[in-house]
Amino acid sequence: MTVRPAVLPDHTAVRVALWRALHVHADPPPHVIEDEIGLRLADPGDDWRSRPDMDERATRPVRASIAARARFVEDLVVEQAARGVGQYVVLGAGLDTFAQRRPEIAARLRVFEADRPGPQEWKRRRLAALGHEVPDWLRLVPVDFEGDWWGRLLAAGLDPDRPAVVACTGVTMYLTREAITASFRQVATLAPGSTLATTFLRPAEDVEPELRPFQEAAERGARASGTPFLSHFTPQRMMALTREAGFRDARHIPAEELTRRYFAGRPDGLRPSRAEELVVATT
Repeated sequence: MTVRPAVLPDHTAVRVALWRALHVHADPPPHVIEDEIGLRLADPGDDWRSRPDMDERATRPVRASIAARARFVEDLVVEQAARGVGQYVVLGAGLDTFAQRRPEIAARLRVFEADRPGPQEWKRRRLAALGHEVPDWLRLVPVDFEGDWWGRLLAAGLDPDRPAVVACTGVTMYLTREAITASFRQVATLAPGSTLATTFLRPAEDVEPELRPFQEAAERGARASGTPFLSHFTPQRMMALTREAGFRDARHIPAEELTRRYFAGRPDGLRPSRAEELVVATT
């Protein structure tokens, strides 16, 4: 029998994992998040820091944003778990490593990582190669986001009658508004007390002037690689969209708030960009 090689992860997922690692390697402590398991999963080779998209100076704002959004979501999960929420769903999980880095929290939950079948199988194999078991509380759910991804989550054990935290970070820019709205409507059917944490990409004219060339270059690169950015939102529009989808309340988490939480007092001036920010919506 021929064993087919697993499809490699999306280049965007690898880049996010490497930026989290670059935060640890290039920025002085205290680190907002410490994640080198993603680096080991990606296995990019010894020269990964010489990649053009890993330029230490040019990527400072974006890697700060990546570190901040990951830390914010993890803090939210810890907070909600303390309130008795027992389910955590990661949509477009990529090389997320919460389950491996924070088992003392994750093991108290049922964690669902949803991603496309090929990259999901690749990740399962890489976890095994690195000696990371996939415990019963961690469900790696292969889904087709153009199909019945919600049904696959339910079949994997997601209980819609119990509250959950759902994270959707670094995903909405690759989807149409119609697809985003449909997905949010599905999540909004979860039990009262559920929380959605989603990132959104601002229009280029909404970004700090000095960072607009970086965002424009990122958009050109995304188009060239076949994964164009399809949707941009202002904070007001993203909050309105979540409410239209059925969420009871929505709150914008601006870059300034993330700076106060995680970067205050840093002598190196590291801080996240406002290019990609968060909205937290509750049912």
